[in-house]
Amino acid sequence: SEGAMMDNRFATALVIACVLSLISTIYMAASLGTDFWYEYHTLSPAENVSEAGRGIWEEFVSKDADEKTYTDALFRCNGTVGLWRRCITVPKNSHWYSPPETDMTTNCISFSLSDQFAEKYIEPGNHNSGTDLNRTYLWRLQFLLPFVSIGLMCFGALIGLCACACRSLYPAIATGVLHFLAGLCTLGLVGCYVAGIELLHRKLPLPEDVRGEFGWSFCLACVSAPLQFMAAALFIWAARTNRKEFTLLKAYRVA
Repeated sequence: SEGAMMDNRFATALVIACVLSLISTIYMAASLGTDFWYEYHTLSPAENVSEAGRGIWEEFVSKDADEKTYTDALFRCNGTVGLWRRCITVPKNSHWYSPPETDMTTNCISFSLSDQFAEKYIEPGNHNSGTDLNRTYLWRLQFLLPFVSIGLMCFGALIGLCACACRSLYPAIATGVLHFLAGLCTLGLVGCYVAGIELLHRKLPLPEDVRGEFGWSFCLACVSAPLQFMAAALFIWAARTNRKEFTLLKAYRVA
Protein backbone atom coordinates (compact mmCIF):
# COMPACT_ATOMS: atom_id res chain seq x y z
CA SER A 1 0.00 0.00 0.00
CA GLU A 2 2.96 2.29 0.70
CA GLY A 3 4.22 1.67 -2.84
CA ALA A 4 0.79 2.45 -4.29
CA MET A 5 0.58 5.70 -2.32
CA MET A 6 4.05 6.61 -3.49
CA ASP A 7 3.11 5.92 -7.13
CA ASN A 8 -0.08 7.98 -6.82
CA ARG A 9 1.88 10.97 -5.58
CA PHE A 10 4.27 10.83 -8.52
CA ALA A 11 1.49 10.19 -11.03
CA THR A 12 -0.38 13.26 -9.73
CA ALA A 13 2.76 15.42 -9.86
CA LEU A 14 3.50 14.29 -13.41
CA VAL A 15 -0.07 14.86 -14.61
CA ILE A 16 -0.08 18.40 -13.15
CA ALA A 17 3.35 19.06 -14.70
CA CYS A 18 2.08 17.87 -18.11
CA VAL A 19 -1.03 20.08 -17.89
CA LEU A 20 1.07 23.13 -16.93
CA SER A 21 3.46 22.35 -19.77
CA LEU A 22 0.59 22.11 -22.27
CA ILE A 23 -1.03 25.37 -21.10
CA SER A 24 2.28 27.25 -21.25
CA THR A 25 2.93 25.93 -24.79
CA ILE A 26 -0.54 27.08 -25.92
CA TYR A 27 0.00 30.53 -24.33
CA MET A 28 3.43 30.82 -25.93
CA ALA A 29 2.12 29.85 -29.39
CA ALA A 30 -0.82 32.27 -29.03
CA SER A 31 1.41 35.16 -28.00
CA LEU A 32 3.77 34.42 -30.91
CA GLY A 33 0.93 34.42 -33.42
CA THR A 34 -0.93 37.56 -32.31
CA ASP A 35 -0.19 41.25 -32.88
CA PHE A 36 -0.92 42.78 -29.47
CA TRP A 37 2.50 42.88 -27.82
CA TYR A 38 2.37 46.65 -27.70
CA GLU A 39 -0.58 48.95 -28.41
CA TYR A 40 -0.79 52.66 -29.13
CA HIS A 41 -4.02 54.52 -28.37
CA THR A 42 -4.42 57.70 -30.40
CA LEU A 43 -6.98 60.21 -29.14
CA SER A 44 -7.83 61.64 -32.58
CA PRO A 45 -6.87 58.99 -35.16
CA ALA A 46 -9.55 59.55 -37.80
CA GLU A 47 -8.86 63.26 -38.37
CA ASN A 48 -5.13 62.59 -38.41
CA VAL A 49 -5.44 60.05 -41.19
CA SER A 50 -7.97 62.04 -43.20
CA GLU A 51 -5.58 65.00 -43.25
CA ALA A 52 -2.70 62.90 -44.53
CA GLY A 53 -4.79 60.86 -46.96
CA ARG A 54 -3.36 57.63 -48.34
CA GLY A 55 0.23 58.74 -47.76
CA ILE A 56 0.56 57.20 -44.29
CA TRP A 57 -0.76 53.82 -45.40
CA GLU A 58 1.41 53.69 -48.52
CA GLU A 59 4.53 54.58 -46.52
CA PHE A 60 3.58 52.08 -43.80
CA VAL A 61 3.35 49.12 -46.21
CA SER A 62 6.22 50.03 -48.52
CA LYS A 63 9.26 47.75 -48.50
CA ASP A 64 11.46 50.77 -47.82
CA ALA A 65 9.54 51.83 -44.70
CA ASP A 66 12.21 52.51 -42.12
CA GLU A 67 11.72 52.27 -38.38
CA LYS A 68 10.88 55.96 -37.95
CA THR A 69 8.30 55.94 -40.78
CA TYR A 70 6.32 52.97 -39.50
CA THR A 71 6.62 53.99 -35.83
CA ASP A 72 5.17 57.43 -36.65
CA ALA A 73 2.28 55.70 -38.44
CA LEU A 74 1.75 53.42 -35.38
CA PHE A 75 1.61 56.52 -33.15
CA ARG A 76 -0.92 58.30 -35.37
CA CYS A 77 -3.27 55.41 -36.24
CA ASN A 78 -3.92 53.31 -33.12
CA GLY A 79 -1.10 50.93 -34.06
CA THR A 80 -0.44 47.51 -32.56
CA VAL A 81 2.84 45.60 -32.85
CA GLY A 82 3.49 41.87 -32.59
CA LEU A 83 6.74 39.93 -32.97
CA TRP A 84 5.84 39.28 -36.63
CA ARG A 85 3.49 42.02 -37.77
CA ARG A 86 2.60 45.66 -37.30
CA CYS A 87 -0.96 46.97 -37.73
CA ILE A 88 -2.64 50.37 -38.05
CA THR A 89 -6.30 51.38 -38.08
CA VAL A 90 -7.23 53.60 -41.04
CA PRO A 91 -10.55 54.75 -42.60
CA LYS A 92 -11.91 52.28 -45.16
CA ASN A 93 -12.58 55.13 -47.52
CA SER A 94 -9.06 56.63 -47.54
CA HIS A 95 -9.68 59.72 -49.68
CA TRP A 96 -8.30 62.86 -48.14
CA TYR A 97 -11.66 64.64 -48.59
CA SER A 98 -13.75 61.96 -46.80
CA PRO A 99 -15.41 62.99 -43.52
CA PRO A 100 -13.53 61.97 -40.35
CA GLU A 101 -16.27 59.67 -39.03
CA THR A 102 -15.87 57.02 -41.76
CA ASP A 103 -15.71 53.28 -41.03
CA MET A 104 -12.32 52.27 -39.68
CA THR A 105 -10.44 49.13 -40.72
CA THR A 106 -7.30 47.54 -39.32
CA ASN A 107 -4.59 46.65 -41.82
CA CYS A 108 -1.45 44.71 -41.01
CA ILE A 109 1.89 44.12 -42.66
CA SER A 110 4.40 41.43 -41.69
CA PHE A 111 8.01 42.09 -40.77
CA SER A 112 10.14 40.26 -43.34
CA LEU A 113 13.07 38.11 -42.24
CA SER A 114 15.44 40.82 -43.41
CA ASP A 115 13.48 43.31 -41.23
CA GLN A 116 13.91 41.03 -38.23
CA PHE A 117 17.68 40.89 -38.68
CA ALA A 118 18.19 44.44 -40.02
CA GLU A 119 20.40 46.88 -38.15
CA LYS A 120 18.75 49.47 -35.92
CA TYR A 121 20.23 52.95 -36.12
CA ILE A 122 21.21 55.26 -33.27
CA GLU A 123 18.75 57.78 -34.73
CA PRO A 124 15.83 55.69 -36.09
CA GLY A 125 15.47 56.26 -39.82
CA ASN A 126 18.88 57.92 -40.22
CA HIS A 127 21.31 55.48 -41.88
CA ASN A 128 24.25 57.79 -41.28
CA SER A 129 23.89 57.83 -37.48
CA GLY A 130 25.61 54.45 -37.00
CA THR A 131 24.35 51.12 -35.68
CA ASP A 132 22.62 50.89 -32.29
CA LEU A 133 24.00 47.51 -31.22
CA ASN A 134 21.81 47.21 -28.11
CA ARG A 135 18.55 47.60 -29.99
CA THR A 136 19.74 45.51 -32.95
CA TYR A 137 20.56 42.50 -30.77
CA LEU A 138 17.53 42.90 -28.49
CA TRP A 139 15.31 42.77 -31.58
CA ARG A 140 17.07 39.68 -32.98
CA LEU A 141 16.85 37.91 -29.63
CA GLN A 142 13.14 38.64 -29.22
CA PHE A 143 12.62 37.04 -32.64
CA LEU A 144 14.71 33.89 -31.93
CA LEU A 145 14.02 33.17 -28.23
CA PRO A 146 10.33 32.15 -28.54
CA PHE A 147 11.27 29.50 -31.12
CA VAL A 148 14.03 28.15 -28.85
CA SER A 149 11.55 28.09 -25.96
CA ILE A 150 8.85 26.19 -27.90
CA GLY A 151 11.51 23.85 -29.35
CA LEU A 152 12.80 22.95 -25.87
CA MET A 153 9.25 22.31 -24.65
CA CYS A 154 8.49 20.02 -27.61
CA PHE A 155 11.78 18.16 -27.14
CA GLY A 156 10.93 17.78 -23.44
CA ALA A 157 7.50 16.40 -24.37
CA LEU A 158 9.14 13.83 -26.69
CA ILE A 159 11.46 12.67 -23.90
CA GLY A 160 8.43 12.51 -21.59
CA LEU A 161 6.58 10.26 -24.08
CA CYS A 162 9.61 7.98 -24.28
CA ALA A 163 9.65 7.87 -20.47
CA CYS A 164 6.00 6.76 -20.45
CA ALA A 165 6.75 4.08 -23.05
CA CYS A 166 9.71 2.79 -21.01
CA ARG A 167 7.79 3.08 -17.71
CA SER A 168 10.74 4.89 -16.24
CA LEU A 169 10.85 8.15 -14.30
CA TYR A 170 14.52 8.87 -14.93
CA PRO A 171 13.93 10.84 -18.19
CA ALA A 172 11.55 13.10 -16.23
CA ILE A 173 14.65 14.90 -14.90
CA ALA A 174 15.72 15.71 -18.48
CA THR A 175 12.17 16.90 -19.28
CA GLY A 176 12.29 19.11 -16.17
CA VAL A 177 15.66 20.62 -17.12
CA LEU A 178 14.42 21.36 -20.67
CA HIS A 179 11.31 23.06 -19.26
CA PHE A 180 13.51 25.12 -16.95
CA LEU A 181 15.65 26.25 -19.91
CA ALA A 182 12.47 27.03 -21.90
CA GLY A 183 11.29 29.19 -18.97
CA LEU A 184 14.60 31.08 -19.01
CA CYS A 185 14.21 31.69 -22.77
CA THR A 186 10.66 33.01 -22.26
CA LEU A 187 11.84 35.29 -19.45
CA GLY A 188 14.67 36.47 -21.71
CA LEU A 189 12.17 37.19 -24.50
CA VAL A 190 9.97 39.29 -22.19
CA GLY A 191 13.02 41.17 -20.87
CA CYS A 192 14.36 41.86 -24.38
CA TYR A 193 10.97 43.11 -25.57
CA VAL A 194 10.51 45.51 -22.64
CA ALA A 195 14.08 46.83 -22.99
CA GLY A 196 13.67 47.25 -26.78
CA ILE A 197 10.42 49.23 -26.40
CA GLU A 198 11.93 51.44 -23.67
CA LEU A 199 15.00 52.22 -25.80
CA LEU A 200 12.85 52.94 -28.87
CA HIS A 201 10.63 55.37 -26.95
CA ARG A 202 13.70 57.20 -25.68
CA LYS A 203 14.70 57.83 -29.30
CA LEU A 204 11.14 58.44 -30.58
CA PRO A 205 9.11 59.81 -27.65
CA LEU A 206 5.32 59.31 -27.75
CA PRO A 207 3.38 62.38 -28.95
CA GLU A 208 1.26 64.08 -26.26
CA ASP A 209 -2.07 62.69 -27.48
CA VAL A 210 -0.81 59.09 -27.74
CA ARG A 211 -0.81 56.51 -24.96
CA GLY A 212 1.21 53.29 -25.21
CA GLU A 213 0.78 50.07 -23.23
CA PHE A 214 1.78 46.41 -23.34
CA GLY A 215 -1.01 44.28 -24.81
CA TRP A 216 -2.49 40.87 -24.00
CA SER A 217 -0.12 38.94 -26.31
CA PHE A 218 2.75 40.21 -24.14
CA CYS A 219 0.85 39.19 -20.98
CA LEU A 220 0.43 35.62 -22.31
CA ALA A 221 4.22 35.33 -22.70
CA CYS A 222 4.65 36.70 -19.14
CA VAL A 223 2.28 34.05 -17.75
CA SER A 224 3.92 31.30 -19.82
CA ALA A 225 7.33 31.65 -18.08
CA PRO A 226 6.21 30.85 -14.47
CA LEU A 227 4.11 27.93 -15.78
CA GLN A 228 7.23 26.50 -17.43
CA PHE A 229 9.22 26.86 -14.19
CA MET A 230 6.43 25.19 -12.17
CA ALA A 231 6.25 22.27 -14.63
CA ALA A 232 10.06 21.94 -14.49
CA ALA A 233 10.03 21.84 -10.67
CA LEU A 234 7.32 19.14 -10.59
CA PHE A 235 9.10 16.94 -13.19
CA ILE A 236 12.42 17.15 -11.35
CA TRP A 237 10.82 16.64 -7.91
CA ALA A 238 8.89 13.54 -9.06
CA ALA A 239 11.95 11.94 -10.65
CA ARG A 240 14.35 12.68 -7.79
CA THR A 241 12.01 11.68 -4.95
CA ASN A 242 10.99 8.53 -6.77
CA ARG A 243 14.63 7.59 -7.30
CA LYS A 244 15.40 8.19 -3.58
CA GLU A 245 12.39 6.19 -2.35
CA PHE A 246 13.12 3.41 -4.84
CA THR A 247 16.71 3.14 -3.50
CA LEU A 248 15.45 3.16 0.13
CA LEU A 249 12.89 0.46 -0.68
CA LYS A 250 15.57 -1.69 -2.31
CA ALA A 251 17.90 -1.25 0.71
CA TYR A 252 14.99 -2.11 3.04
CA ARG A 253 14.20 -5.30 1.08
CA VAL A 254 17.85 -6.34 1.04
CA ALA A 255 18.09 -5.75 4.80
